[in-house]
This record gives sequence, structure tokens and C-alpha cells, in this order.
Amino acid sequence: MAQALTLLGIESSCDETAAAVVRHVPGKHAEILSSEVFAQAELHADFGGVVPEIAARAHAEKLDHMVEAALQKSGQSLGMIDAIAVTAGPGLIGGVMSGVMCAKGLAAGTGKPLLGVNHLAGHALTPRLTDDLSYPYLMLLVSGGHCQFLMVRSATEFERLGGTIDDAPGEAFDKTAKLLGLTQPGGPAIEQAAKTGDPKRFKLPRPLLNRDGCDMSFSGLKTAVLRARDALIADQGGLYCQDQSDLAASFQSAVSDILAEKTRHALSQSNAPAIAVAGGVAANMQIRFALERVAESADASFIAPPLRLCTDNAAMIAWAGIERFRLGLVDDLSLEARPRWPLDTRAQPMLGSGKKGAKA
Repeated sequence: MAQALTLLGIESSCDETAAAVVRHVPGKHAEILSSEVFAQAELHADFGGVVPEIAARAHAEKLDHMVEAALQKSGQSLGMIDAIAVTAGPGLIGGVMSGVMCAKGLAAGTGKPLLGVNHLAGHALTPRLTDDLSYPYLMLLVSGGHCQFLMVRSATEFERLGGTIDDAPGEAFDKTAKLLGLTQPGGPAIEQAAKTGDPKRFKLPRPLLNRDGCDMSFSGLKTAVLRARDALIADQGGLYCQDQSDLAASFQSAVSDILAEKTRHALSQSNAPAIAVAGGVAANMQIRFALERVAESADASFIAPPLRLCTDNAAMIAWAGIERFRLGLVDDLSLEARPRWPLDTRAQPMLGSGKKGAKA
């Protein structure tokens, strides 16, 4: 019988510094003993987006504090931990390096096993942490830097069915919020503004909606918002609060329609018994409801993690580490930080490639 495992997880791929402790007893539901996150939103607020150098410095300053807090709240000591899991990519390389070096130091100092985790795998495996979802299942991973449909067949086997050919939805949310003069991060700001907006006022495009397959595009949608905003400013000399709300609602509705229709394609193509969604954009309630309706119409189960586990966190990294540890996939101190790390290495790159490897 497999042993009970307690892992420390560390996450620092973008602008959240996180540490968590997760325990799993075979045959029982996993327990998140602690999950600590330091969000850097205030550090980047004046820049309209995440500044990699600022993010990396903040990770270096906060990681040890997050690890200490996670251990203390979990009631565990480093000596009681079975292994250390860390995001080894993809992500902003400075932040990923900060986490990897912290984990290496802890592993070297304690003699504990080290596990490098793909950040995307952390999101993709979250439904197994929260809902004990069985393989295989369809995953829509939708975040600030990524958007793809994956058939998740095991902790190490992922098949990409499609994804964005340009901007990720979260990136489009951030850029659109900036265009409208809303705060960052853009996702929550647009969702809040949209509550008082008219989603039918502006006829925004739904790129690739009528094309077969699961690929998506969001760059043209963002450009359409820019043109609508500029037309309003030219006609009336400025952008009013109601204009912001109506544009936000129209944009959010367009993204929701795109994701829902492409999810319909993905379910039809895969015949998956369940569709799960994860990533920061999965916190948007309109998008969640739209996806849930699609799943219901396809007679598929719909799984959406709690909102706190949609955005970047270390509990998902600890859980992915548990799954890898049970498979004997342990790393050593030569583990490297990777800015790019596609889950489906057999698929052709969607966003190009280069010296650092395929982007997605």
C-alpha cells in the first residue's frame, strides 16, 4: 500500500509568492494543511502590468517567510515533510529561479527529495486535489499567460487539443482594463465594472468562433475594444463611467462566448466524461456559468476549483509533487529553472519557438 505523504510546495512563477503544505493518505481526500500567498499586485500597480525584475526581487525577499508561515500554520516542521515540490517553469525566469534556488537550499539542508513541477501541470491536476477527479478528463487551462484545452490522462501525460494562437485571455483582460482606465489586475476590475454594464451595447467580434477545432484568438477582440474606445473619445471628448462599464461587459461577454463555444468543440472532439477549468480567468463567474451550461448540455461533469485555487498557489504544486513522487519522478540538485515548458511536448508549438524552446 502506498504511504501517506506530506509535501511542501513552493510557487513563484509570476507575481504571487506562495508556499503550502499538503498531505495525502491513499484512499482518502487530500488535505491542504496550509496555503500562504503573498500577492504583489500593489508592487506593480503603477506600471500597468507585472515587472519581471520587481517580481523576482519580491520573491527573493518573501519566499523564506512564506515557507516559514506555511510550516507553522500546518503544524509541521521541515523534518516532518516527506519531500519538497517547486515550480520549475514555465514563468518569468527570475521568479522561477528564486523558487528553485529556495527549494534546492531546503532540500540540500534537510536531505529531503526535490521535485520540479510544471506550473501548468499544477493547474491541470488541481481538480484531483479538490474533487478526486479520475483520469482521463478534459481541462481548460485559462490564465494570464496560457489558454489551452488538454486531455489529462495521467500526472505526466497531457494531450493538447487546441489553444490560443495569440494573447491569452488573462492578458487580454489586463490590456483591456488598461485601455479603459481600470485598475490592475484586469480580470477582477473588468468583472466588477461589467456588473453595471450593458453587454449588448458594443458589437465586439468573436474571433475563430465559426471555425472548427479548439483554437482561439483574443488579440483582435482587444483591438476592437481599443477602436470602440477611441471612437467614443472622438465623438464625446472623453470616456464616461457608463462607457467603461458597457465596454467591460461587452468584452467579458465576448470572451465568455468564445470559451463556451470552443469548450463545446473540445467536449465533442474528446468525448471526455468531465470538463474541469483552472487558472486565474476561471475565477470569473460569468465564464464559469457559461462553461457549466455547456458541460450540462454535453452530459459531462463540470469541475471548477474554489476561487483561491484558481489563481497561482503552492497547494497545487505540492499536490502535483505528490503525484510525481508516487511515480518515482524525483529530481536532484541539478534541477534547472525553465522559462518555457509545454505540457504536450509532442504537439507543434502554437506561439512559435526559439532558443528557450516552445512557448506553448
